[in-house]
Amino acid sequence: MTAPFEVAEAPGMLPVRPVARAKLTLPDGVALEADIWRPDAPGRFPVLLMRHAYGRTIASSLCYAHPAWYAAHGYIVVIQDVRGRGESGGAFRLFEDEAADGAATVAWAAALEGSNGTVGMFGFSYQGSNQLLAAAEAGGALGAVAPAMIGWDIHADWATENGATGLEGNLRWAAQMAAEAARRAADVPAYGALRAAAQALDTQCPNPARPEVMRRYAQYSHYHDWLDHPAGDAYWRRISPSARVVALRARGLPMLFIGGFYDSHLPGTLAAWEALHAAAPCALVVGPWAHFPWQRRVGEVDFGAEAEGDIDARQVAFFDRWLKGRPADDPAPVRLFDMGLGLWRDLPSLPTPNREFFTGSGGRAAIDLRDGTLIAGRGGEGSDYLVHDPWRPVPTRGGCLGVPAGPLDRAAIDARPEVLTFTKPAATAEYTLAGRVAATVAFQTDAASIDLHCVLSRITPEGRVLPLCEGYATVADAAAGAVRIPMRATCATIRPGESLRLSIAGACFPAFPINPGNGVRPCDSRLIDARPIAIRIHHGDGGTRLHLPILTA
Repeated sequence: MTAPFEVAEAPGMLPVRPVARAKLTLPDGVALEADIWRPDAPGRFPVLLMRHAYGRTIASSLCYAHPAWYAAHGYIVVIQDVRGRGESGGAFRLFEDEAADGAATVAWAAALEGSNGTVGMFGFSYQGSNQLLAAAEAGGALGAVAPAMIGWDIHADWATENGATGLEGNLRWAAQMAAEAARRAADVPAYGALRAAAQALDTQCPNPARPEVMRRYAQYSHYHDWLDHPAGDAYWRRISPSARVVALRARGLPMLFIGGFYDSHLPGTLAAWEALHAAAPCALVVGPWAHFPWQRRVGEVDFGAEAEGDIDARQVAFFDRWLKGRPADDPAPVRLFDMGLGLWRDLPSLPTPNREFFTGSGGRAAIDLRDGTLIAGRGGEGSDYLVHDPWRPVPTRGGCLGVPAGPLDRAAIDARPEVLTFTKPAATAEYTLAGRVAATVAFQTDAASIDLHCVLSRITPEGRVLPLCEGYATVADAAAGAVRIPMRATCATIRPGESLRLSIAGACFPAFPINPGNGVRPCDSRLIDARPIAIRIHHGDGGTRLHLPILTA
């Protein structure tokens, strides 16, 4: 007989039985495989469920404590392979079966031996979005969910950003998911080719967004669905939690949303919280993390011990309250990590911009880092020219779009002549940014379409330029006008001697494909068709400006 699993000793923690395997057979005959961890103690316990798309043994342990740790806190923990993944049967269709399969799994888990009949769900990324899909259809046994780093409107905040179709992140992930499908089919050539594509993007093929490997093995992938389905059609409604917002609001489930300032999925996490928090007890926690792992060292910055994150303990307290009925103080609706001071801030809501800072220059903001200014009130008159050269597109570095992500020094990027920079004078007194950020870019061009990449950075007294947040947009039918570009959210105290900078470029490659300037969607364009683009950026009244949420001045 195998001995109970031993968890690190701590007051009140229970011994845990050896992992057991279980199977749920769905009405259509498909069997879903799961691992179950149980406390080795008398009594009945709530169930914590994670439905996994990458193999249940992983159990998202790159971000969370092992399932045995949660079981030791008095939970039956179920980690299930979703349909068509890991060892579960059926065909995998990205997100399309997660609502019905998830609801069926919740009912099954609630009836497991030793269960007290209540279920909570947790997990991040795919495992986060599928919680909300399941919650829209699950019965009353589902008592709380904790989605982390998710897609909400899968088209608007995962496949694309402000009209721009993602390249590197989407393609690498699609190739990884397709490789797993090929593995299950024992297709050795496909697996090898797709694995290679997931690990090294081919930026020199005729159209990097449509590499031959993805066409050749299209039967294993969702990739071309993401490229070819227009916004708002039935495909996106089937796979997006946002399409079920009415049902989710009606359920009123307690929810704990977890995000990261350097996570590419932050827009979806924030959008879900904003859509649902008025209808249910919903908390939002955003740390200084990339998509994974959630550690104190992100990019080139050590954010300190407070950034290690207590997400496991926070989740246990959340589920203890809603699944076990234990009394608890109401947490702040919004908890943000201050990346300047290295501490957490509790807020009653997610702030929106309340101050504007206008760009200005002597016309040389692309050549001289000292020329471009960012000042309160009406900016200086004049304009700057931003020239995008497809032969040497501005590269992706750090932030929420880079590989690796995080605060990497972008001083060399800002020094490029293809980047406009506008810098606020160094602070003489401490002030804090907390909440959503946006930029309005006033422009004129003879190109049929353009891309714009806006980055807000903190400049240290030593001269390091560390990104705080960013936003990207494709502007179709460009000609002339002004476009407001959401730049995600941030939280950072700016100390005396530090300054802020807005950087604007016409590309961020390979995070996004190169815009050819001819009106063809960048994801449909060949490299050979791209041409240089000149964009005139206007300053002054009604001109280019940065919208900031300032808590203290």
